[in-house]
Order: sequence, then structure tokens, then C-alpha cells
Amino acid sequence: MTSAEEELARTEGSKRIQKLDFRLGAFGAAVPLVFFVVWAITTSVLKLSSEVGLVMGALIGITLGLFFSKSKWGDYAQGLFDGLAQPVGVVAIVAWFYAGMFAQILQVGGLVEGLVWIGGITGLTGGLFAAMTFLLAAIFSTAVGTGYGTTVAFCTLMYPAGVAVGADPTFMFAAILAGAVFGDNLAPVSDTTIVSATTQEADVPGVVRSRFKYSIMAAIPTTILFAIFGGGGTAAGGSAGASAIMDANEPTGLVMLIPFAIVLILALTGQHLVTSLTWGILAAIGIIVAMNLAAFSDIISFDPNSDTVITGALVEGVMGYMNMAVLILLIVACAHLLKLGGTMDAITGVMIKWIKNSVRRAELAIWGIVALLNSAITINTAAEIAAAPFVKELGEKYKIHRYRRANMLDAVTSALGYIFPWGAPVLLGWSTIKLSKETYEWLPVVSPTEVFPFVFQGWFLVVIMLIAAITGWGLRFEGKNDEELKERPTES
Repeated sequence: MTSAEEELARTEGSKRIQKLDFRLGAFGAAVPLVFFVVWAITTSVLKLSSEVGLVMGALIGITLGLFFSKSKWGDYAQGLFDGLAQPVGVVAIVAWFYAGMFAQILQVGGLVEGLVWIGGITGLTGGLFAAMTFLLAAIFSTAVGTGYGTTVAFCTLMYPAGVAVGADPTFMFAAILAGAVFGDNLAPVSDTTIVSATTQEADVPGVVRSRFKYSIMAAIPTTILFAIFGGGGTAAGGSAGASAIMDANEPTGLVMLIPFAIVLILALTGQHLVTSLTWGILAAIGIIVAMNLAAFSDIISFDPNSDTVITGALVEGVMGYMNMAVLILLIVACAHLLKLGGTMDAITGVMIKWIKNSVRRAELAIWGIVALLNSAITINTAAEIAAAPFVKELGEKYKIHRYRRANMLDAVTSALGYIFPWGAPVLLGWSTIKLSKETYEWLPVVSPTEVFPFVFQGWFLVVIMLIAAITGWGLRFEGKNDEELKERPTES
């Protein structure tokens, strides 16, 4: 490239920065991300955590990084923009928006009400009802891809019904959280599934297929334990209370399982996730309109009196991920600054001294990093985004296949986010139950500290991935053409 061309590239902002120098060396380059993690942990401990708050933490961290940059501030800014422009963030955002629209439309079509209706007609009580609640919550969360939405919907509808028919309140709450874990981990349209795949440069369908065995291995004993120990309640509210809850729900929403099946089949047969979701969205809209399950205005409408002007499920689906979309771009950019400043190489170098040539230790390090960040940051997707660069760096160093890296990243993230009492979905479920008590005065409220030992799906997933790291079960290495290999390829 001639000097004139270099100047033109710089002018157009297309010149990529290859290296940045920082005061305090590798630590200086880590200031933006370190500040964000400290900010996230602090706000979590103070119970002030929010998505907007996390975005502000990332922005403040990036701004602080300027003062540690020995390179020109213009080069620092360009390095930041290079990070923002990486495909990993953009791909995740687009997939999130489509997944959000799909999830909202399924809910407008009444899928959760249909699943609750199934719970009502079975006649199950006690522990069997708790076990069925786990299975129905798992189906719903896998269909809509949102564990948070599952927690709210089932704590509103299934929790009172379960308590009314003699299920133990603590185990009912735990069953709902466990079902949310299942879908958050396995659903092709889940935000954590999308992040774990895109940050490791893996395809979503391949990731889902490869992690199915881990999810099912955790789900089988989970179902059994809820069936055995989930009873023992006092049937608060009586059968009349249960009947009143169930009578308010209808089976017609079960037809929304058809669009879910379309998305699942298309995704697992190799279609791009956006393509699969587009067909799912169109099918769902068609069914809702044809069967008059909801007004078309519930899907999309214009309201000049609304802040957004355009309202409906499609808009809510997009808006629900707007803050996280900004956050993933900022964190990906922070991770890029780590590379430019040499921090990633420094951290990897320290870890390699302990890991040496042991793939087992490499996977244990990955498991530990993901667990540590998810224990501290209450919003699991944010924790996953922060952990992803380290998982990718270590995984690539030891040629661990991208599916395996994504599975280790997502399983631990999905699990711990719904276990710890300070986790956002646990607190969300708790607050939902407290609100439900205003409707059902007899309803007991289970605190987050009571429920966390019994979120069996989450605990089993964490343990299974730890055992997988120690024993090498399911481990696959990556070949030159991204193929899965049972033996680690030799250095070329």
C-alpha cells in the first residue's frame, strides 16, 4: 500500500490498528474490562444491577482506558471501533432480535396458557405435579428461548396451581427455575445459546446437537428427584383454588408448538438461524390470525400516543434485547482492546504455565473462569459475554473444538444464573410470586435462599461439565477444516 493509500485508509477510518501501548502494560489494557467486571459485581452485591447500568459500566470503563493509553487517543478509538465492528457481536444481535420477536409471538398466541391447561387436565398432585411443571417449563423455555420469560409466566400460573394441589412450594419454585435452565441451555433461540455459539465462531445447530446429551443427562435425574421430593405440601387454597386457576387457561395455545417445531427442524437440518426464525415467525402470525388467537394489533400496530409509536409483540421482542445488544458490542470491543494491548497473551501465558500441555487442565481453567464470572455477575448473558474471549483464547490454544468450548461456556452460564440467590432470574421469580400473593392470599412465598439448593437441572449441569472436563467425556478437538477429531492434532 502506498503512502497516499495509507492516508486515504486512515481518513476513511478503515485502517485496522494492530497494536496499542498502555501505561502499566497488559494491566492498563485490561482496565476497561476489569472496571466493568468490578462495576457489575458491586452493583449486584448492592442489588442495583440492571442492563442499562451494565452498559454504563462498560462505557465508563472504556473511557478510563483512554487515560491509560500511551498510543494516540485516535488509535485507541480506532482500535475500539475495530472491536465494535467484529462480526461476532453483530451476528449475536441480529439473532437476538429475531429470537425475541419469535418468543413474544408464541406468548401472544397463548403457548404458556396451553401448557398450563395440560397441567390441569392431568390430575397429578404433589411431587408428580412438580415434576410435570419442570417438564412443561423446559418445553416452554426451549420453544421461546427465554428463561426469564419462563420464570415469570410459570411463577404466575403454575406455581399457585401446584401449591393448590399439594406440591411443596419450595420444590415448585425450584422446578420452574430448573425448567428455565433447560431451555436457556438447549434452545436454538436462547440468548445464551446464540452468544456461546457466535463468540466461539460456531454454528448454532451444531452446538445444539452436540450439547443435547448433557442437557438430557441432567434432566432425567432432575425429573425423578422432583417427583420423589416435590410433594409434602398442604394443598393450600384447596381444589377449588386449583380449578379456578386452571379454568382460566385454554388448550388452543398449544397450536403454537407448530411454529416451534418448524424452527427446531429447520435449524437442526442446517438452515441458518435467522432463516429458521423467519419461517417460524411467519407461521406463528399466520396461525394466530387464522385461528383468531389474538388481535393483529397485538402483533404489531401504530400508536401515536406510545413512546415507541409502533407497539406489539414484534416490537417488544426487539426492544427486550436492545440494552443487551449495546452491551455485547461494548464487551466485545473491550476484549479486542485486551488483544491489542497484549493482555490476552499475558493471561494466557500465565495459565499455560499451570496448564502446560494438559488439555484437562485447560478445560478445568475454562470451567473455572466461566463459573467465577457467573457467580459474580447476576445477569448470566453479561457474564457469558465477559468470559467468552478467555474461553476462545484457551480453547484455540489447545485445539479444543468450538462446539465443546461453546457447550462449556453455555452450560455453566445457564446453570449458575438460576441457582444463586442473588441471580437476576431467581430474584425475578421471587418478586413474581410476591405479586401473585396479592391475588391468592393463601399463597406461600419462597425466598431465594430457600430455593437455590433444589434447582437440580442447574446443579447437575455444573457437575456434569466439571466431570466432562476432568474425564474428557465428550471432548473433541478441532481439525484444519473445523472438523471434530477424537485425538488432538499435532502441531504443524
